[in-house]
Amino acid sequence: MLQRTLRISTRGKGFTNITEAVREVVAEARVDAGLCSVFILHTSASLVIQENADPAVLRDLERFLGRLVPELERGAKTRDGFSYEHDDEGSDDMPAHIRSALTKTSETIPIENGRLALGTWQGLYLWEHRAAHHERGVIVTLLGASL
Repeated sequence: MLQRTLRISTRGKGFTNITEAVREVVAEARVDAGLCSVFILHTSASLVIQENADPAVLRDLERFLGRLVPELERGAKTRDGFSYEHDDEGSDDMPAHIRSALTKTSETIPIENGRLALGTWQGLYLWEHRAAHHERGVIVTLLGASL
């Protein structure tokens, strides 16, 4: 078993590809077969395995989730009268928490032949839901065996 905490800097709302950083931890562990658990230590960002070839996929996901969970200025309401009570850190505060709840805070990826068993077009991303840049903690835990 090996466990590392990665510090990932984001540029604000959007995706940060963390596949290579996690691959480095897998290589360090020298595990031939097992599982890689990745967990984010935050409630306003998430993790997702997604398309890594066409950046339009990530842009479409960001726009879709933005429409599904809109940001509202303090005191503002949606057309149907909905508003957020929690807005302590600004208009993106509560929407970021909702977006995180709708997505994932962890991913588990098999390790096969000493490598992450991701599909050809898959990458692992930290999805930042806040407008400002942040430094996020991501715990990578490897369980497995050397054959």
